[in-house]
Amino acid sequence: MHTGVTNNLARRAEEHKRGIIKGFTKKYKINKLVYAECFDEIRYAIMREKQIKGGSRKKKLNLIKSINPDFEELTF
Repeated sequence: MHTGVTNNLARRAEEHKRGIIKGFTKKYKINKLVYAECFDEIRYAIMREKQIKGGSRKKKLNLIKSINPDFEELTF
């Protein structure tokens, strides 16, 4: 499970899917987008990212299930 911030979700999702970005997502082959939130200001996005990252795995799974119970891949 990966949490991050971007200004272009479609591009970032494609980069992860192709394994272009080195790091956690490439190492663990995380390439399926199942949850996203949008913010008008980067500072709020970063605050939310930190909040989500600070939560337990169970909380993260429940958050995903709240809008995407079948963990279907989101496309843009």
